[in-house]
Order: sequence, then structure tokens, then C-alpha cells
Amino acid sequence: MSVLRSVPLGAVLLFAFALGATPSALWAATPVGTPTAAASPRLRDALARVWKASPEVAAARAELDAARARALAAAQPIYNPSLSLDAENADVDRRTVGVSLALDLSGKRVARASQGDAEVRVSEAGYDLLRRDVAARWLKAWSTAALAQKQSALGQRRLRLMQRFDDLAAQRLKVGDISSPERDLAALALSDAQLQQANLISDEASARASLMAISGDRASDDLLPLPDDLLPAVESVTARPVDELPELHQAQARQASAEAGVQVARRARIPDPTLSLTGGRVRSGALSERVIGVSVSVPLPVFNTGRADVAAAQSEADATAAGVRARQFSLRAGLQEAQARYTALRDASAAFRRSRAAAFEDRTALLERLWAAGEITTSDYLVQLKQSLDTALSGDELQSQTWQTWFDYLTAAGRLTDWLDGRTQDASR
Repeated sequence: MSVLRSVPLGAVLLFAFALGATPSALWAATPVGTPTAAASPRLRDALARVWKASPEVAAARAELDAARARALAAAQPIYNPSLSLDAENADVDRRTVGVSLALDLSGKRVARASQGDAEVRVSEAGYDLLRRDVAARWLKAWSTAALAQKQSALGQRRLRLMQRFDDLAAQRLKVGDISSPERDLAALALSDAQLQQANLISDEASARASLMAISGDRASDDLLPLPDDLLPAVESVTARPVDELPELHQAQARQASAEAGVQVARRARIPDPTLSLTGGRVRSGALSERVIGVSVSVPLPVFNTGRADVAAAQSEADATAAGVRARQFSLRAGLQEAQARYTALRDASAAFRRSRAAAFEDRTALLERLWAAGEITTSDYLVQLKQSLDTALSGDELQSQTWQTWFDYLTAAGRLTDWLDGRTQDASR
């Protein structure tokens, strides 16, 4: 069973704004606390520990180191010199030493170095993206686990209420204040509360396991709770331009790598000459002479001209360029969607907490007094208590879902890591 059930956006708005509170009452009931556009120090410390312990981050770091090593290797000279020793005993005795070296006159080394640098930028962007994605997944898992813990505590309170209600019903049955069917209703309500509490405990265990799968640490009993303050408004965070988002940085680096690959393929088509220098001594009878020879050889691209390799590299570069444009469209659309969803859910959450629907403790105490005084029946008490509990659980779900959409918006705006560090405005870029 999922801890955080999906709440349709339209239903959330209708539910929140149909609560009937006046504007003055809404403002008066606002919780104490000012929305902040920065994560709490405890949350930042928790994320720092997650990044440090995450094997995914460690793997991405190792891949970045490997990319830098490959770039360093690509910038090295392509050809090494060759040494040859020749000896011949015949009518003419010959002893020679030769050195040969292929000359990179076409710029192959420069092209390979450019491609290596582009691959490093791809890995750097991938490393930043991985750290951000790990943070986003942990934050959403944390909000889900915090919700499950809060709902489990609320369910425990429901269980205590139903247990007390069952005991009171048994006492009132003995003195004849209620009938046997009403006593049975109390027993059934207690059994139902026990079943629902078992489900909530199971959901909490599942949520904590998901959190542990990301952080590697056992989710302690004193799990960091969701803040009660209202989340910041969208305007408190300045979204980065699309071209500055890490996803686009990675796509552009891949495009640069593909374009460098075209240059590598083009340079590979050009044959490089090999220069050889030979020196030694030739002896024929009593005559002995020193000899020096120079030769130049050039491969002939007859059977394989390399044109197909260039065409393939060019097609790959065209595909990556189209992928960059598609990524731009997707990022812009994702930002607008995340912004709209967060604004709607934040307004709904604010309306809920300012309304009478959030006064769970007052309603349950009032219902118990009315039932004890005989002003409402047992069935009415159970129906209204169930409605109050369901409303409280829905309010908790709404708060958690609002936090999750906040994380989605920060991610889409390219400000998640900035938010964790307290930097969300233009001046911090």
C-alpha cells in the first residue's frame, strides 16, 4: 500500500476552497512562522551525509575521474617512434640502425583532445545531475516517511480513542444507557481501528525502507518531521534560464563531443606520412663504408577512404543537436507544469490549515462530550469521528504532497542544490 496517495489537482482545490472560512478568519488562523526560501540546517546536514555515503555519487565521481584520465590520454601524441636493427652477412656485410616516426600533420591529436574535453564536460554535468537526483529522491522519500510517521501517530491516537470508547460503551451497556447493537458498533469500530493501524504501521515501515535504500542509514525513530510552516511562494525562487540547467549542460556537452567526433573522423581520413632514418656500416671485402638513408612512406587510402565513418559521425552529431532542442522544449514545459502544480497545492494547503477542518483535537473532544451526554447517538459519533480522522489524514497527505511538488519545482527550476545552500535569487548565481 502506498503511503502517499495521489490527490487530483482539481479535487484538492475544490476541497480546500469549499471549507467556508472567511478571509479574516483564514488570516487569523495562520500558523506562526514565516515562509523561508532556504532549507533548514538539519536538512542540509542530512543531505550532506547522504551525498557522502551514497554509492551512486561515488560511482559518478569515479566515472568523472575516468573521463578526465581518458581526456589526458587523448591529448597525448598519437604515434611513438620505432627502432629497427638490421644485420646481414653475405658477400656484403651490413649493420644498420633505423628510427622511424609517423608524423601527425593532419591534426588528429588536436581533434582527439577536443573530444576528450567534451566528454569530461559530459561527465561533470552527469555528476552534478546525479547528486541533484539523489537529493531529490531522498527529499521525497523523507517527506513520505515523515508523513507515514505522522499518520501512524494519528492512527495510534485513533486506536486509543476507540479503545476508550469501547470501554465506555461496555460500562454504559451495563447501566442501560445504550443498547446491545450500539455496544456492538463500538466493538466493531475498535476492530476496524486496529486493522487500519496495522496498515499504517506497514506503510511507515515501507517508507522507512525506501529512505534507507537511498541513504544507506537506518531511519531512526526520531525522523526529521515535516516543517509546519507554510512553504515559500513561487516568487521567492528565481528559476534559472533553460540554458543554465544541468540537463541542458549535459546535452550540449554531448553535442560538442559528437561534433568533435566528426573532426576526428575527418582527420582520420588523411594519411600521415612516416619518416624513417637509417644509419650504419657496409663492408665488402677490404672496403668499409658508412651509409645513411632517409625514406618517407605514405599510406594510400584506396580500399577504405573513411567517408562512411565521417557520414556516420555527422549523423550522430545531427541527432545530438536535435536532442538538445528537444531537451529545451521538455525543460520549459516541465518548469511550467511544476510551477502550476506547486502553486495550486500550496494555496490548497494554506486554505486547509486556516480552516476549521484542521481543528482535529477540538472536534474529537467535542464529539466525545456530546456522546457522553447522550446528545448524539453512537452511530452519529462514529460517523463524525471517522470523518474527522479522514480529514486529518487527508490534510497530512496534502502537506506532504505539497512538499514533494516543491522539490519538483526546485528541480525543474535548477535551484534544488541552491535551496539546500540558501541561494535562490539572481544575486546568488
